[in-house]
Amino acid sequence: MLRQRDDSQSAGIQTSPAGSIKIRASDVCVHYGDKQALFDVNLEVPDNSVTALIGPSGCGKSTFLRCINRMNDTIPSARVEGQIEIDGEDVNDRRIDPVVLRARVGMVFQKPNPFPKTIFENVAYGPRIHGIASSREELDAIVERSLKRAGLWAEVADRLQQPGTGLSGGQQQRLVIARAIAVNPEVILMDEPCSALDPIATARIEELIDDLRSQYCIVIVTHSMAQAARVSQKTAFFHMGKLVEAGSTSDIFTNPRDSRTQDYITGRFG
Repeated sequence: MLRQRDDSQSAGIQTSPAGSIKIRASDVCVHYGDKQALFDVNLEVPDNSVTALIGPSGCGKSTFLRCINRMNDTIPSARVEGQIEIDGEDVNDRRIDPVVLRARVGMVFQKPNPFPKTIFENVAYGPRIHGIASSREELDAIVERSLKRAGLWAEVADRLQQPGTGLSGGQQQRLVIARAIAVNPEVILMDEPCSALDPIATARIEELIDDLRSQYCIVIVTHSMAQAARVSQKTAFFHMGKLVEAGSTSDIFTNPRDSRTQDYITGRFG
């Protein structure tokens, strides 16, 4: 049974103090069959902040993101080497249930993917199957709180029984974020969460990310340099399956150490 965020030891993952390193990747390599997609990635991700993963298409950003919640387990040809720790616990440890891990490490994909259910059921699904809510009143409170955190409550409070798929693209993405945070995750992974949205919806999602970062460790993959600069505090640049460099977003964008980072940021390739 998945318990509340403040009792995360049940998942084999300890809660970290604010501002500390939440995720630590050590010598992570990923193979898809005979093809190697990631090479010896070492990266520390701080808690209560946004870390942006940038780089050209096919450079390994999304592959690395999927290592954090073991989504690569769903790909038969994938093989992950090295270690990824959340609060010092290896996510690949046999004692950690991947289903529980994926509740603790929520994921928001490129295209909004609400369930073909009502708005209420989209958010209530996770707490219900993980046994977080002990009564209907508690479930109602979780749904309302999650929708408020996702900045969507005011827009849907009077139509919770309508299909989630009937919302606009931006609203659907905020619904998906509400669904993710309803199970009290510690980490939220976002893979190009705004690429399918218009500029106004993108701005709403970026505002939401900024609001949520004080409560969660957020890792976002983005092709938009402007978006990375706006929403993140730390940036990691990937190129051809390797982590070229990582540091504070201001340093990466104004004073990169590697010429490849400079070339990518200034649009010379990618």
